[in-house]
Amino acid sequence: MEIERKRLRDTAIRTREALSAAARAPLEAALQGHVATLLTQLAPATLAFCWPYRGEPDLRPVVQRWLAAGHGRAACLPEVIAPGQPMRFRQWTPASRMVPDRHGILLPAEGPQLTPEVLLIPLNAFDADGYRLGYGGGYFDRTLAALSPPPCTVGVGFELGRVATTHPQPHDHPMRWLVTERGIHPVAPSA
Repeated sequence: MEIERKRLRDTAIRTREALSAAARAPLEAALQGHVATLLTQLAPATLAFCWPYRGEPDLRPVVQRWLAAGHGRAACLPEVIAPGQPMRFRQWTPASRMVPDRHGILLPAEGPQLTPEVLLIPLNAFDADGYRLGYGGGYFDRTLAALSPPPCTVGVGFELGRVATTHPQPHDHPMRWLVTERGIHPVAPSA
C-alpha cells in the first residue's frame, strides 16, 4: 500500500509542478476566491496556512486580505520542530521577517506561538472522503492528534490531485472541508 500511496503522491506533485503559469493562474484565482468565501463562513479569529511549496496554491493573498478585513485576527505558519514531533504554529504578518527551515520552506524568524482555530492544509493527492497525502512525514496527522480542541481542517489543492482513494491509514485525519478551483466541498462527518 505504501508503494501505491507514494505513486499517487509523486504523480500529483509532478503534475502540479508541471502547470504552466498561464494554466495555473485561473485555477489559483478560483481556488483563492473559494478559500475566502469559506473563511467568511467559518469566521475564525486565528488561522493557520502553509507557505507555498513545490507548486502548492499560494494562499498569502487570501490571508493578507482576511487579516486586513477584521480587527483581532491572527495568522500563523506551521513550524517543524523535529522529526516525529507535532508542529507548532508561529504568528505571521505580511511584515514578518522570514527565514528558511530545514526543508527550505520559509517561516517567521520570530513571533509568538498560536493555536489555530482553522487550519488550511495543502493537498497533494486527496479523495472525496477528505483524506490527503502530504509529503509522507506525518507532521499534520501528529499535530492534529495533539491539538485540543482540534482545529477545523480545510484541505486546499487543485483538482488534478483528486484520486479515487488515498488508501488512508488508521492514523490519518480526514479534512472537514476540501477547497479546489471547482468549489467548496464539505466532507461527511462519518468519513
